[in-house]
Amino acid sequence: MADTLSPLDDRARAYARMAKALEWLGDTWQDWPGLDAAARAMGLSPHHFQREFTRWAGISPKQFQGALAHAAAGDLLRQGASVLDASLEAGLSGPGRLHDLFIAHEGLTPGEAKAGGKGADLILGKAPTPFGMGAWLIGPRGLIALGFIDEDAAPRTGFEHQGRREEDAFANLASRYPAASIRRDDATAERMARDVFEDRAPLPVCLYGTPFRRQVWRALLDIPAGETCTYGRLAAAIEAPKASRAVGAAVGANPISWFIPCHRALAADGRLHNYHWGVARKRAMLVYERAHLA
Repeated sequence: MADTLSPLDDRARAYARMAKALEWLGDTWQDWPGLDAAARAMGLSPHHFQREFTRWAGISPKQFQGALAHAAAGDLLRQGASVLDASLEAGLSGPGRLHDLFIAHEGLTPGEAKAGGKGADLILGKAPTPFGMGAWLIGPRGLIALGFIDEDAAPRTGFEHQGRREEDAFANLASRYPAASIRRDDATAERMARDVFEDRAPLPVCLYGTPFRRQVWRALLDIPAGETCTYGRLAAAIEAPKASRAVGAAVGANPISWFIPCHRALAADGRLHNYHWGVARKRAMLVYERAHLA
């Protein structure tokens, strides 16, 4: 797979169109539309679409359709669930993970964390990811937070986020450590992005949060790639079955998107709902994992 992937910058630029392609293919796979129809829906030539999709995802559009067909739960579809929801709820099993992840020791003392990072020297930078441009917050011992930038994001309406523009994304991450010394350094962020997304290097992560939140975040890592879990099941997994609401809040507060996979957490009805960095991105992450595990 790795040999077919395009450079990380190209994958980041292609993300918005590929997210739409994933959604379109997810909605239409039962009809098995051909390459021409898929390319036309994306406004591209068949050759361009085939090449861009394959280099972004590491598999072809036809292979992706096959993965969805393999993952679909026929009984849920017969009950009227959407193709996307049925695919997400089918639950492909598999021990594989897309990334190696090393959880580093705490980079701040509890007192420093409580004080908003006072005395900590942090780096804030912009660097590409397969899911668009990322906003990276990095400490001396590893990654502290990862968010995403959507310059064309529509304004937030109600509870649901459509994404955040660069200024908003940076402010969102920096606000978590208001007393820290934070400087802009895109080059450092780009080195980390290429280390983990291109070279598949282990990622040092510094989890700053209450013991309960860190427990929930570590439980998210136990959800196999391509599978999902409700807040209630997460609460049971950490032996706090009556704390599903608190678990939901902890999932929402997860600072490190994608690597600590809060996108795998679903509401009690098992359907997609709000995501801090846009529901479209959550959908793209889930179907991307599905395709690579089928």
